Amino acid sequence: MDTSLHNQFDSIIFDLDGTLWDSTANVALAWQAAISKVDYIDEPMTVERVKSITGMTYDAIFDKLFPNLDTEQRKEVQALCATSELEILHTKGGDLYPQLEETLKYLGTKYKLYIVSNCQSGYIELFLDLNNMHAHFLGHQCFGTKGNPKADNIKDIVSDHQLKAPVYVGDTMGDYTAAYQAGVPFIFADYGFGKVQDGMVATVNSFSELTELL
Repeated sequence: MDTSLHNQFDSIIFDLDGTLWDSTANVALAWQAAISKVDYIDEPMTVERVKSITGMTYDAIFDKLFPNLDTEQRKEVQALCATSELEILHTKGGDLYPQLEETLKYLGTKYKLYIVSNCQSGYIELFLDLNNMHAHFLGHQCFGTKGNPKADNIKDIVSDHQLKAPVYVGDTMGDYTAAYQAGVPFIFADYGFGKVQDGMVATVNSFSELTELL
């Protein structure tokens, strides 16, 4: 493991889905329950379909999943899915990646920790509440708060918390692009849902590898 990143950063900003946990199975369950309430969708919602849109903004997700719906139908489906998602995840949650809490506890002794995700409002809070993770993070931002793209939300965290040398950890090309646009170095979480070929300052194959890398 490359140790050249030791002492280079003062803070770490994490993506959520595919980086800290995997909630795709229960999100698929929730969205299936939601679309079953309308009579103009007859295609099943699968884990593979959910994974295919992970990292996109919440609005863009439904544009991609249901391109043939009209605007009003798409808005209705998005609202139904958003409500169902929070309801079901509040009960079932998601799968934390191995050694997540131990790794966060260690990293928190050296760095300020944050979350920036393209999710809806309430989703990060649900993750923190369900898993008793509030103590590890000093702040978070998401698409649902202001409707802004991830790069802007990363910039907000950097500015609001006066971070001098942050690094972003994510698992998709969208994460890399957002970090690049925000002027923040990127660590690729190769165990997640996406692929990034180059541009990262490091790659980790498990969340726990961050303890050695950083």
